[in-house]
Amino acid sequence: MSVGLVLGTRESSPLEFWVGVEEGEYLQLDDLVTVQTEVPGKNETVTFYGVVDFVAKKFEGTQFDSDTALAVGGVLPVTLSHAAHVVVTRIEPERYIPPHPGNKVYRCTGDQVSHGLYFDRMEKKIPVGLSKTGDPIYLNWEFLNGEKGAHVSISGISGIATKTTFATFLLYSLFHSGVLGNEAPNTHAIIFNVKGEDLLFLDRKNKKFSEEEKKKYERLNLSLSPFESVSFHAPAKPHESLLIPATTTRTQDVKPFFWTLRQVARERLLGYFFEEGGEDLGMMEHAISVLMEKLFQLAQDDKPDDTPLVSQSGSMMNSLDDLLNDLRDHPDDWYGSTQVASQTQRAIFRRLSQALQHGGSLVRPLPPASKLSDYQISWKEKQLTVIDLHTLQSGAKMFVVGSVLKKVFEEKEKTGTALPRVFIVVDELNKYAPRDGWSPIKNKLLDIAERGRSLGIILIGAQQTASEVERRIFGNAAIKVAGRLDASEAEHSEYDFLTTTFRKRAIMLNPGTMIITQPDVPTPVLIQTPFPLWATRPQEAEVPEDLFEKIF
Repeated sequence: MSVGLVLGTRESSPLEFWVGVEEGEYLQLDDLVTVQTEVPGKNETVTFYGVVDFVAKKFEGTQFDSDTALAVGGVLPVTLSHAAHVVVTRIEPERYIPPHPGNKVYRCTGDQVSHGLYFDRMEKKIPVGLSKTGDPIYLNWEFLNGEKGAHVSISGISGIATKTTFATFLLYSLFHSGVLGNEAPNTHAIIFNVKGEDLLFLDRKNKKFSEEEKKKYERLNLSLSPFESVSFHAPAKPHESLLIPATTTRTQDVKPFFWTLRQVARERLLGYFFEEGGEDLGMMEHAISVLMEKLFQLAQDDKPDDTPLVSQSGSMMNSLDDLLNDLRDHPDDWYGSTQVASQTQRAIFRRLSQALQHGGSLVRPLPPASKLSDYQISWKEKQLTVIDLHTLQSGAKMFVVGSVLKKVFEEKEKTGTALPRVFIVVDELNKYAPRDGWSPIKNKLLDIAERGRSLGIILIGAQQTASEVERRIFGNAAIKVAGRLDASEAEHSEYDFLTTTFRKRAIMLNPGTMIITQPDVPTPVLIQTPFPLWATRPQEAEVPEDLFEKIF
């Protein structure tokens, strides 16, 4: 049954047209419609598909504002006009003629939705949510895995846009939709968790998961089990001789991690502790390079990673504290004739002191009778690796993220192939890769954005403000997602992928509703992410009572 007719009172074109909605019917924003028209002089029918991006009603036959009251009272005869504007998304065959006024317009259902949004042309696709009419919405796998494009950017207000929920659902769909095929066992993902301990229960079913939500997963053809292959990592508690994870709600199955000073030296990781400050950046970078090179030279022997370094003065160094003491007592051994000014040396010492205060537990000696491998982050052990950073200060977070990204990138460079792929979720991307300013891992993230695609490293970046993220990183994201946006943020050019209507709507989206765009679908699409069937906080987890302390 048709919902309306192509209007003849307004211009129609091959790219857009207006629909007069019939009495008793309605069209709403985001509805997908179809209309057919005959090609003049040819025995051929053209089918148009399009998305409703504007709807309006008005009384026809009124002239003044006060006429509305007269019309409602039955004094003034009027006719109700209900019109909808449609943006064409697909034409078959590609005859760019306008639909004819009076052609019947139908709401798309079933395969027509897939056809109108080009899902039928996607060889492999990943479900990412549902439309308002309950139809599955997909991403083209080839624009996520690096074959034609890669990387995802997710923007929105913290706590309202549900960026993390969308990112985890995307990973869930990746691992449970069957799109990976034979690649599934060797495909991995890493999530850096920066907000509470909510992601420490991804392997537990959500107690609030309802039958209604179950139907949505079935509609998306997704399984009904939480993440099945997950490893959890958290920093070791500071000032503790026994290495235990710095978590409270879950301690079992959470692996504490740290680096030895020799590892920091051999892998040139010390620079990740240094954030931007007031000192001259060029001098700071030079001094940090000198310091890392000296450390690297001290580690050039065959000793295991868990053995102390011996400084040029003969001091045994096993931690950041030991390194600081040697820098203070023997500065000439470290800087010598390298032309590092004393002021810059003091700045280095001050920054390392801050690192020791906020992240000293990240660099420490191996306890007696322990194996170093038991305290290392191994992202290949499970499909999904969750690295909890919420207890760390900014510089310490930077060190962990930078060290892990460096390791992943170098391991992938050695293989030189895209397989196996690794997906990396980085929240607060604007802090790690700011548009203006410097961070110790900005260049590494740029490498991933520009070269990671060929190496099978896919970045899923989330941020409150895309306008504050390095342009080249944001620009390399093939898939862009927006949740609720601040009104001023929505006006930036980074959101030019949104139509005028979508920009206005983005400032009032509800949690779980996102706007998504991808290269082979010519219009943004509104989706609703299903409720997570995995626990998103301790209170939701279906777990034995002794698995976490009841502190909530």
